[in-house]
Amino acid sequence: MRTLLLAMLVGATLVGTARADDSLENLVGPRELAVGEAMRGGSTGSSAIGMNPAGLGLNRELVFEGGYGYRGVDSTSLFGVSACDSTAGVPGCFFYSYAGENPELGGMTMSRTTHVGGLAMSRPITPRILLGSSVKYFHFDSQMPTDTSTSGFTFDLGLTLRMTDLINLGLAGYNLWGAESAQFPRALGGGLQAHPIPSLTMSFDSRWRLVGPDEKARYGGGLEYFLRGGENGYPLRAGVLHDNNTKGTYVSGGIGMASIKWGIDLAARREVAGGKELIMMASMRFYGPREPAPALDSSF
Repeated sequence: MRTLLLAMLVGATLVGTARADDSLENLVGPRELAVGEAMRGGSTGSSAIGMNPAGLGLNRELVFEGGYGYRGVDSTSLFGVSACDSTAGVPGCFFYSYAGENPELGGMTMSRTTHVGGLAMSRPITPRILLGSSVKYFHFDSQMPTDTSTSGFTFDLGLTLRMTDLINLGLAGYNLWGAESAQFPRALGGGLQAHPIPSLTMSFDSRWRLVGPDEKARYGGGLEYFLRGGENGYPLRAGVLHDNNTKGTYVSGGIGMASIKWGIDLAARREVAGGKELIMMASMRFYGPREPAPALDSSF
């Protein structure tokens, strides 16, 4: 009985720190992490995979990306690779991610692993309206007694509205149908992204889980300032995130370097209220052909 109670307590703690949201948390990259997960209104490339697949049509580029992250609270390693081509008539991304967690239970180190692979696609309806979807296959395996190992397919949908040249709105639904799993819950997210000046991007996002009796919402916002130096650019990012379910508040920041052919992004997030979580992430991108972004017109 004592062991069972301990297992239940530890399992509840893991859920409380958002570890049950694998598909919602582990697909976040360093750029999204740095700005408080607030990129649903303007996600492109690999950022669109976990944020909003409709954003793949916002630019015209071929990009290959690989990244790594580490979360110390449960000794989690995160790996991700993607190949995204938005120069085609139907922009799309192939992607794969892996999360390996090592939580402790009763003084013993346990194991939880999550594999996710799939395809994200976007379709411009007009220059102002973009629709997107993704299909994912996941396999979750755990030694924790409070978990159930699961696998199957699940689907996301996304919408991006280019309101003006300066403002985008984004809406996405995650795991809306397919295999059911506590680690891949249904959720909705929405966000606003604005460019008050060409070198500054401001964003604010919210995300709500649609399952469970408790209020499970996350609110985040961030800034990105793009410094230019010669042929290279240097994005500086900062953000804040709050989770109503865990009562956690996080501050984040990141830097990067971007050239015509490649780019590097580094980011870190620290929990300043409700816990002590620290996560660090890095990624590198390599670009193929790039074209100007599609122009707006006066109609929807």
